[in-house]
Formats: sequence, C-alpha cells, structure tokens
Amino acid sequence: MAKRPPRWLGQGLSYAEIDDLPGRMIVLEGTDGVGRSAQIEMLSAWIESQGFGVVSTGWTRSRLMGPTIERAKSGHTLDARTFSLLYAADFADRLELQILPALRAGFVVVADRYVYTAFARDAVRGADPRWVRELFGFALEPDLVIYLDVDIDVLMPRILNGKGCTYWESGMDLKLADNIYDSCVAYQTQILEEFGKMSKEYGFDVVNASGPRENTQRAIRRRVQKVLDEIAAARGA
Repeated sequence: MAKRPPRWLGQGLSYAEIDDLPGRMIVLEGTDGVGRSAQIEMLSAWIESQGFGVVSTGWTRSRLMGPTIERAKSGHTLDARTFSLLYAADFADRLELQILPALRAGFVVVADRYVYTAFARDAVRGADPRWVRELFGFALEPDLVIYLDVDIDVLMPRILNGKGCTYWESGMDLKLADNIYDSCVAYQTQILEEFGKMSKEYGFDVVNASGPRENTQRAIRRRVQKVLDEIAAARGA
C-alpha cells in the first residue's frame, strides 16, 4: 500500500514543505495513568529491533516551553485559554525542531500524546472545540493514531498506584467535587468521553488497554507492523 500524501490537520504552516516526508509518525493517545509511557518504551525498542530508526517525542517536552509550562502549572492560577496557548507553543516548537526534521530524515516518530490531548482537555474545560482545532491547525496529521482505551474503574487504581491524583490531572480547577479523588474520577470520566468521541471523528485505531501490558503491547505492534511494512515496501520500490 502506498503512503498517502502528508497533510495538515488544519491550515498548516505555509513556510513548511511536507511533500517529501519518507518517515512515518505514530501517535499513542490516552488519558493520564493509562500506561502510554511504558508502551512507548517497549514499542520504540521493538521498532529499532526491526531495523528502523526511532525518534520519540512527548507532550510538554519542548526545551523552550516545557519548563515554562511546569512552572505555570505549579501556580494553579492560569485559565484554560492561557494553558491552551502555552501547550500550542510547546507543540509548535517540537514540530519544527523534532518532528518534521526526523520525518524528513526517514525516522519513525513515536509521539507520547498529540494535539488530541489538548482537544479533550480543553473541551472538558469549556473551550470552543472549533477554536482549539484552529489553534492547533498547524499540526501534521499522523500516519497512525493508537488510542489506549480503558474504563474508569480500571483507570483509577492505575492513577493511584502511579503519581496519584494531582491538581490538574484531577481537574481541580473546574471544581467538580469537594475532594481531589472524586474530582479526579469526574474529570477523567469526562476526558474518556471526549476521547471516545474523537475516536470516531478522527478514526483512531482503538486498543483495549485494560489487560496486562504485554497483551496491550502485542496489539499495538500488530497495528504498527503495517506501517513498518509500508516503509519497507517504499524503500524497495
């Protein structure tokens, strides 16, 4: 199967040339505590073992904006729109300095979250979905989006056994409940609902992540194998 021509999610970047991108971008999406980081670590190692170069990137990992976002989050004072703008700046920096150069060089880019995380979080916080999508319209459309899906009853023990219910990941700024645990349940339930809607809107490849992580990894690899086969076929053409 031939690779479809690269395209932007929205208006794109008028100055960025994307006609020739031999690399591929694979995104793992899912809410807090679902196990993305562990899955990406295993997936990246496996892709490399198949003979492909891998570049990993993730939410708020921009050298320019990552530290700024962390400082802003620690203050618990910024409104939802300001956070949207900060996250958009972080993503723009990584797109230009990490993602596009890697794709031009033929690497497989594995992204821990993408703009869909912003769509979900901002929707829960009452942002206009059209405004958020236009804000992130410079994003490149991934070649594959794998959504790690779990029920709230499975998710909450994972969150509690991980870093716990933190302020922003519990939606405490939204005043959904009187205590952080109930707020976390309410907030994460709404996030899962938004991802469910986007799965249909954008055609995510959904993987049930409720079971052992080895089972989830096998399901992920089956989907990624198709992308690797596509790269191999293009190289042999």
